[in-house]
Amino acid sequence: MTSTSTPGLARFNTSDDSTALAALHEVCASSVWGSKLLARRPYTTADELFTASDAAMAELTAADLEEAMAGHAPIGRPKPGDPTSAREQRGMAGATEELKAEMLELNLAYQDRFGHVFLICATGATGEQMRDAMKARIGNTAEAEREIVRAELGKINRIRLTRLVEAEPEEDKD
Repeated sequence: MTSTSTPGLARFNTSDDSTALAALHEVCASSVWGSKLLARRPYTTADELFTASDAAMAELTAADLEEAMAGHAPIGRPKPGDPTSAREQRGMAGATEELKAEMLELNLAYQDRFGHVFLICATGATGEQMRDAMKARIGNTAEAEREIVRAELGKINRIRLTRLVEAEPEEDKD
């Protein structure tokens, strides 16, 4: 991402609070994270927005992280009708039935252990890479896993914020 402003960033900066907050909620379901980013508007560059996002992510409590994770579908089961979830989990699209079944079993075991969905920045990852990451992380302590989740959410938020600030105005799309 360049350090210059974009039409999408300008639109975000000038949107009314409820519209901007709704856009931020699409990026991350944590209301605290969204409120912190909203309060720091306007942003002169996308990099400034990313820095604010990282700072807000670092300040989230365990409860705030739980709220953020609740907005994510389990790996291998994107939310129906949610193009973001489907796009981010594209690596599972061509997975074998065996891998899908293994991921379901691992997802359930992970949720039983930690009380939330397995969260990974899945963009660009294969189904096998996501499975291997889940296998490696399921043995973590709750505290270690929470910090990994925080880092993964930060990566996801940057990807989604990039899409937000690079988005063309709706009336220009065809």
